[in-house]
Amino acid sequence: MELRISAKNLTVSDRFRDYVTEKAGKVEQFAHRPQELNIKITRYEHSKGAGQEDQVELTVYEPGHVVRAEARASDKFAAFDMAFAKLLERLRRYSDKKKKHQGLGASELAASDFRDLAIVPADSQLLTGEIPVVKQDQPEEAEGQLVIRSKEFEKNAMTKEEAVGHMELVGHDFYLYHDLEHDKAAVVYRRKAYSYGVISLS
Repeated sequence: MELRISAKNLTVSDRFRDYVTEKAGKVEQFAHRPQELNIKITRYEHSKGAGQEDQVELTVYEPGHVVRAEARASDKFAAFDMAFAKLLERLRRYSDKKKKHQGLGASELAASDFRDLAIVPADSQLLTGEIPVVKQDQPEEAEGQLVIRSKEFEKNAMTKEEAVGHMELVGHDFYLYHDLEHDKAAVVYRRKAYSYGVISLS
């Protein structure tokens, strides 16, 4: 498994590299043929003497899917430990589910665990506002300014159950996908407990 470490607004020390390298070995205990563990550290300086905060984002690339986790803390070691604990828990849960469904592919496995969950259309009263979109190559905005960063992904057709499974693996509250049944873009999102919603355009 390849280990990649990148940092923004701070320098990665040899001590930190040695620390995460030692910890990274645990990923291979739960992950299925992991190809890469990507570690991204970002330091945020708060205004008015409020100090600083480090965010650690972890991404494991496995054949057919990715598993993600992130956390923030007052220093990068604490943030890494928190994010790494989340990552191992998601990998462990996925590994346990896979043992129960031997012979299923990654997408089939993701779908099998969520097929019986309540997935409903989004509330018709859901409103959207006009928020400026910031392209990825634009500079960071000042703290406190609301921005949305724009990303593009390759179209991946799947069922809504598969989309929920992938959303759980990456730890997000929503997941954009191409609906296989209706042949159009859609978004699944987390509602309450184990309830999910679907947003799509007619």
